[in-house]
Parts: sequence; structure tokens; C-alpha cells
Amino acid sequence: MNPLVSVIMPVHNNETTLLCALDSIRHQTYRNLEIIVVDDASTDHTKQIAGQYVTRDARVKVISAPDDPYRIDIKLERNVNAGWSARNAGLAIARGELITFQDGDDASLLNRIEVQVGLLQKYNATHIITGWQPFNEQLVGTILDLGSQKPPVPLFTPTQLSALSQKTKGLVAKLSLALNAAVPFYFKRIRLINKLFFGSLESFPGAGNNPLFTREVLERVQFRPLKNRVWPSFMGRGADRDFNFQVVETFKNSYFFDIPLYLWDTNPSRKPSL
Repeated sequence: MNPLVSVIMPVHNNETTLLCALDSIRHQTYRNLEIIVVDDASTDHTKQIAGQYVTRDARVKVISAPDDPYRIDIKLERNVNAGWSARNAGLAIARGELITFQDGDDASLLNRIEVQVGLLQKYNATHIITGWQPFNEQLVGTILDLGSQKPPVPLFTPTQLSALSQKTKGLVAKLSLALNAAVPFYFKRIRLINKLFFGSLESFPGAGNNPLFTREVLERVQFRPLKNRVWPSFMGRGADRDFNFQVVETFKNSYFFDIPLYLWDTNPSRKPSL
């Protein structure tokens, strides 16, 4: 089976890193792709660079995310909502039977999607997550050699991930999603009461910003603004964490494989294209 995979790439002021991110998807060993770049209110040349890239590969399309009134959290004075509306905009037009993401300031090893598709099909999963490693220019444009390793087995099974979703879910959200959404995020973080809104603060395992999942997920799960997130990070953001735990809890058919297929740059700098 060779299903179409939609790769959604939300971007915001990624003019120095975008070509590397796009090249790492364009040159994937898995070829049946559509690549959807979603510009999220960039103020640099990101959108122009993405638009020019369309001439290199007909699989690429560029759209703009809708305006996000929740982009800046006034109390936190931080851009805590970046990406959620862009991801949803990409999901709305995705045609693939399978869907994944690629951030505009990171890169993927060239067999990432091929390996992910193979694992999802082998385990008949709804949703899988694989691992990451720090961004390294020497690894850009390379393939992870799995030939000398034992066949990959999940580090977290559906049962284990479901247990983790409950462990990391706050008491208030367990009792009432409406009440959880009504309480301002900055209030939830106040010492002595924050335990009511945050369960265990363990990270979602692996590279939570590039899961692979089946199209049926779109019928029941979307990315949410910060005020509606059940599994945010304590410092804000956490859109990916919240999305993945939603999928885990809803479908109970998720797996995590500790295979470092994603190059994650937590301090983005200019990166080379392939």
C-alpha cells in the first residue's frame, strides 16, 4: 500500500530555515506526498520563499492561516497560541489518507515518512509518534540506517499511552471541560491551586510535533487555542501535546517508537538547504 500522505508545515518568520525544512520533505524516500505550507502571519520573507518553492515541486501548495485573536496572551506576554490555527487550516484542505506535520525550523531524516508509514501499517495503528534528536547539520539530507537494528518495537503501547494521558490530565478537566476552559490560563498556574489544572507535567514521548495519523482522526480531534487545552504545557503553548493526548484518549490506538527520525532545533539558526 502506498497511501497519499499530507505533510502540513506551519511557518512563522522562518525565512532562514524554511528551505532546509522543505528540502527534507521534498527529498523523502516516500514519494506519494502533498506538502501544505501554512503561513502564520509571517512578517519576513517566509511566504515569498514558500511561494517560489512551488515551482520546484508541484506537490507543494502555500496557504495563509486565518487571523488568530488569541495569538498573544496578554497576561503572559507571550505568543502562546502560535501554530494551532495554522495546523487546523492545513488539516482542512489535506487530501491524504495519512497526515503528518513538519515545522518550518526543523528537518526530517529522508526516510522518516517511509518508516512511519510502515510502522503504522504494520501495527494497524490510528496514530504513531517516533523519536527525535538535536538538529545537526551533518545529518541533514541523510537516511537513518535501520538495517543493523532489530525490527522496531513500540516503547509505549496504546494501553501505556492511555494511562499517561490520564496521569497528565488535570482534575478540573476530568470533571468539566467547560469549567477548565473558563478559567484563564495565568490563573491555572498559580501556586497551590495549579495541581487542580495540571496533572503530571511529563512530556508527550518523542517528537510530538510530527505524528503520523489516519484521516479518521480529523472527524473527532482538532488543535485547540490555549484556553481550551486540556494538556497544555505549564509555560503555555503545548498545542502539539494537547492534540496528541486527545488522539490517544479518543481512539486508544496510538504507539510510540523511539526511532530518532526528526531533527529538532530548540534554538533555530540559519540552516543549509540540501
